[in-house]
Amino acid sequence: MDSNRDLDNHRNNAMYYNQLLREDRTRESSHIKSTRSEPESFANKKVDFSDYLPVIEGYEGIFYTLYFISIPYISGAIFLFFFVAGGRFEYFMLLDFNSFLIVWMIGYEIVASLLLITIFISFFKHDNKHRRIH
Repeated sequence: MDSNRDLDNHRNNAMYYNQLLREDRTRESSHIKSTRSEPESFANKKVDFSDYLPVIEGYEGIFYTLYFISIPYISGAIFLFFFVAGGRFEYFMLLDFNSFLIVWMIGYEIVASLLLITIFISFFKHDNKHRRIH
């Protein structure tokens, strides 16, 4: 009777030990699955404008406002100089620059178009990178 009891106890201990091993394996495999870096979608990428535009930390709002006003205006003035005035300074000076908003809107459309093209190209580059990995 004592030997039967000892065999049952040994069998129960072996089953309990195997259960513990299986639980550890499933925890490790689920931890490995969760820590694997899945490819980040293009829409979930974080964009930091300080990578593209020089700003002083703490004064980002002021700098971004200045960029928002000056970059479209300068690009609008450049567009008017080359495409409307034909690159001639005399004709360029004949243009009426009292209408700040008009020059800014022309530049805004140019900058927005260039940014959309850049985003479109970076989307295709991002997609190609992840296709090569898998």
